[in-house]
Amino acid sequence: MTFAIEALNVEKRYGALQALAGVSLGVAEGEFFGLLGPNGAGKTTLISIIAGLTRASAGTVRVMGADVIKDYRRARRLLGVVPQELVFDPFFTVRETLRIQSGYFGLRNNNAWIDEVIDHLDLGAKADANMRTLSGGMKRRVLVAQALVHRPPVIVLDEPTAGVDVELRQGLWQFIRRLNRDGHTIVLTTHYLEEAEELCDRIAMLKGGKLVALDSTRNLLETFSGLVLRLRLDREALPEGLEAELLCAEGARFALRLRDYAALEQVLHRLRETGVKIWELELEPPDLEEVFLRVMEKH
Repeated sequence: MTFAIEALNVEKRYGALQALAGVSLGVAEGEFFGLLGPNGAGKTTLISIIAGLTRASAGTVRVMGADVIKDYRRARRLLGVVPQELVFDPFFTVRETLRIQSGYFGLRNNNAWIDEVIDHLDLGAKADANMRTLSGGMKRRVLVAQALVHRPPVIVLDEPTAGVDVELRQGLWQFIRRLNRDGHTIVLTTHYLEEAEELCDRIAMLKGGKLVALDSTRNLLETFSGLVLRLRLDREALPEGLEAELLCAEGARFALRLRDYAALEQVLHRLRETGVKIWELELEPPDLEEVFLRVMEKH
């Protein structure tokens, strides 16, 4: 099997600081993959190594089978990276910036694709505007366009929606979903966990330079999270023998953590059995933010 991205025992040290401590993971071709972690977890370091911007202290990284050190040129052509920082040349327009970026990859007559990218990222009104005149959100759109201008099969998005408005965020994800449906592999890092939950097939979590979780989004939700049942009853005490974790109680209001939907029926059965009346009921499904917090606490 050829992985879109394969990292084997990747380490990175900056003097006494170990930024990555033996990270191993594989991203399948065509996958929408999430890379999550708190600030300082090593996400951007790993991305920099994948992009060939930083050399690992130990380990191997490949992009579509191309070693990022031994076969750097091919690996770089196969990859598009949207960096976290706003980096731009203030002396060119948006369209000139994208044409120059095309030239870096030896692409001629790329104007049709440049126009399509400009259109999908809603940059048409600013296509001939100088980069230094753009807002922060518009500059981030251009960074995304630069990463896509050579049509790479693998796209890495490092906090692509940080500081951008809701309209751009929705438009960007529609375009990225389309690219993923067309076969592009997407790797996303984000602090907006609802984005990762909605978009990603699988998720890896880093903490302190170590891989602490790696599974499908669904399995992570089922393993580390659960349902939260919020109730308002006709009394200020729960019946004995209720098989659920009590999260909080305030008067006749209760919040219970349930393992799964089968546990919900058990709770409702016990309440009916003991004659307790339910005045209000709200069921909160598993949430990636809760999963993330529990994984970080565990490690």
